Amino acid sequence: MTTLPSPDGNAVPASGKEPVVVWSKPEDSRAGTPLLVLLHGHMANEEDLMGILDFLPDEFTVASVRAPVAQGPGFTWFPLMQDTAYSVDKVTAAVQDVIDWVDTIKEPHSSVTLLGFSMGMAVASSMLRARPTDYAAVVGLSGFVVPAEDSGFFKDEALEANPVPFFWGRDQEDPVIPSDRIEFTHGWLNRHTKLTKVLYAGMYHSINAQELGHVREFLQMVVPGVSRTPRSR
Repeated sequence: MTTLPSPDGNAVPASGKEPVVVWSKPEDSRAGTPLLVLLHGHMANEEDLMGILDFLPDEFTVASVRAPVAQGPGFTWFPLMQDTAYSVDKVTAAVQDVIDWVDTIKEPHSSVTLLGFSMGMAVASSMLRARPTDYAAVVGLSGFVVPAEDSGFFKDEALEANPVPFFWGRDQEDPVIPSDRIEFTHGWLNRHTKLTKVLYAGMYHSINAQELGHVREFLQMVVPGVSRTPRSR
């Protein structure tokens, strides 16, 4: 796998699995900026969320990461939870690879924030649970949180003691995420994060402009170094 473009020529996580990444800014423009890592959904790719850049605060350097497993027209992070091949260990292995990669590129940045859509929200929230003090904020869109099943990978007690700002946007009529998963996610987020939850009618399993406006405002409020300037693009 290759990084597009590579931040320093050797940004390879400890596992040796280097993700494919699309960046919003050239390497010489990233130092000192807050980093926003985008995590796409099931059977999408690293280009899928790049269309939201115009809605995000200009201060961010955005890195959109491709999931590791080819599936259908795109890629996936781990098997769907209803599949027999699913396991928490497969979730944590994929999440650890992203954490390892972020460790290799985060040093020049003032902070790291995560944004995940659908299954990407499961990855983002799992990254937060594994490293409760590493992230300025997390944004989850039309997604869910993975049940821990007593995995030692998740440091939920530490996160509960020092909750991180978390934006969760969804449509109550989302046809993709099952109700039991939503119920678990709602309870977990309320207990472990500083939750901002917003519901959107008629959005179903997608992202709309109103939601992205709220995401922008959330990031402006909670991420240090991000100004509250109006959208310029």
